[in-house]
Amino acid sequence: MDFFKNDLSALHDQLASGELTASALTDETLAAIHAHDDVDAFLALNDDAAKAQAKALDEAGTFERPLAGLPIAIKDNIVTKGLTTTASSKILGNFVPPYDATVIEKLNAAGAINVGKTNLDEFAMGSSTENSAFKVTKNAWDHTKVPGGSSGGSAAAVASGLVPAALGSDTGGSIRQPAAFNGIFGFKPTYGRVSRWGLIAFSSSLDQIGTLTRTVKDSALVLNVIAGHDDKDATTAEQPVPDFTAKIGQSIKGMKIAMPTEYLGEGVDPKVADQIRKAADQLRDLGATVDEVSLPHTKYAVPTYYIIASSEASSNLQRFDGIRYGFRAEDVKNLKDVYVRSRSEGFGPEVKRRIMLGTFSLSAGFYDAYFRKAAQVRTLITDDFAKVFDNYDLIIGPTTPTTAFTIGEKVTDPLTMYMNDILTIPANLAGLPAASVPAGFVEGMPVGLHMIGKHFDEQTVYQVAAAFEAANDYVAQIPGGAR
Repeated sequence: MDFFKNDLSALHDQLASGELTASALTDETLAAIHAHDDVDAFLALNDDAAKAQAKALDEAGTFERPLAGLPIAIKDNIVTKGLTTTASSKILGNFVPPYDATVIEKLNAAGAINVGKTNLDEFAMGSSTENSAFKVTKNAWDHTKVPGGSSGGSAAAVASGLVPAALGSDTGGSIRQPAAFNGIFGFKPTYGRVSRWGLIAFSSSLDQIGTLTRTVKDSALVLNVIAGHDDKDATTAEQPVPDFTAKIGQSIKGMKIAMPTEYLGEGVDPKVADQIRKAADQLRDLGATVDEVSLPHTKYAVPTYYIIASSEASSNLQRFDGIRYGFRAEDVKNLKDVYVRSRSEGFGPEVKRRIMLGTFSLSAGFYDAYFRKAAQVRTLITDDFAKVFDNYDLIIGPTTPTTAFTIGEKVTDPLTMYMNDILTIPANLAGLPAASVPAGFVEGMPVGLHMIGKHFDEQTVYQVAAAFEAANDYVAQIPGGAR
């Protein structure tokens, strides 16, 4: 099955007409992953359960639901009943959850087939998928380059044609940055649009589950299924879930789009900036107005994010103590040894770094100077967006300052690595929906156009992204080494 030529709608039509069976599609997908996962995207495959689910669908013969019988990959920090969920950490190396995350329950109810779990930076902490305890995933376009992170496995799986869609999670750009690096479409919904129940928490006020697909419409089809209020997650919004495909194909003539000067300034590769300016000109050609604006507090986004995210991580990761589940150090002498050695041996260096930073920021002597101040700046960043959205429908800029970098190039320099998220972090701090859309290439590597929408206005993001996608042939371009 060629997922470069068959999107979710095309596959659905083939299943509904009987031209294709769910069993054949599932078998082909799993066989291809076993044989051709050259990017090391997957950590665990769901062979038996996926084949059984496909067989049951074929026997029932009901493929009316848009995702019924269609394969999807799941980032390995989203819990799956009976299938190992590790968050790419040694401390959860053998953890098999007794329940499904809400998004998995919804996908199962829709008939979608989970074919396997994808690699990530440990506990979603990283921008390159080099922090996994198990393997380093590679970029689909150049195997010497990183795929981005933390949802690098999901992005590389889609970009290399192993699956048509995947779920990821986004705390500071972890869906959009790898989508940009791999030349696919990545979407982070509004905070609260999708339940986080069953997502292994990194930073609870920033995390959001979203989608990675080749096309804009495929993303909207998946979001239609996973969005909605969940009684098990008090942070999910009681907002009606619209049809996210409704505005796809509509004209963007007359739409007002803002392009912050801060997003094209110092630190952004001039060649990347040129591609984004070309993209802005294309949006103008499609009838939109694109004006330069200012988001003055953008320069504080990275330190604000890393204080808040690390503080919340230090609290969330207290549960991994070697007592209740997961890895436990051997030959311990007392209870303190269990705690200290299990966490010291079970967590990787990046996770330890963020736990220490967060614990310091929350400590009695430094809480006001760091965490409280970061929370105040977060409000200023949110207010910047609100002022722009008083007059504009959408905000655009580059998704990342550069194209994908070489594996090993930055992993030992955490400050440089953190700056890779400078353009995606603000949308998480403000809880806004945001997407990365393929926007061309620089020296053979993909560039992403970042689109940020108003709260719960995912439809407008999809509308503009689809219009831009239709005006280009980027979605038709595939990695040279792909099947």
